[in-house]
Amino acid sequence: MKVLALVVALAATGAGAQEFTEATGGTLRWLDKLTGDTGDTELARGQTAIAGRLTIALDSCRYPTDNPASDATAHLTIKDSELPDAAFSGWMLASSPALSALDHPRYDVWVLRCVLPEGATPEVQETMPEATGE
Repeated sequence: MKVLALVVALAATGAGAQEFTEATGGTLRWLDKLTGDTGDTELARGQTAIAGRLTIALDSCRYPTDNPASDATAHLTIKDSELPDAAFSGWMLASSPALSALDHPRYDVWVLRCVLPEGATPEVQETMPEATGE
């Protein structure tokens, strides 16, 4: 019973909660499943990019303060020019893109990493060549 009370008390005070730092931007990858076009784009916070019919806005990108090269978490707003409402608005995790994914029949978008401060070691990721098609 004492252990349960301790766990509840720690959760209520936020002890053990991981602290995050807001990055100046983030790197995203997109895929057009119909044409096979892919691309990586680096966006500053508040900036948008166009990938096919999608307009992708990076609202926020955060990383663990004690380990900047680990998991990035980004808030994205993604609009499809052929739909009246946003196709996606929410948080995506770089390490688990399927937890909160864009549910779109043609496009996939996922977070690779946040823009890290100088001196931080970036996460090693395989890069894909830039798309050459429209």
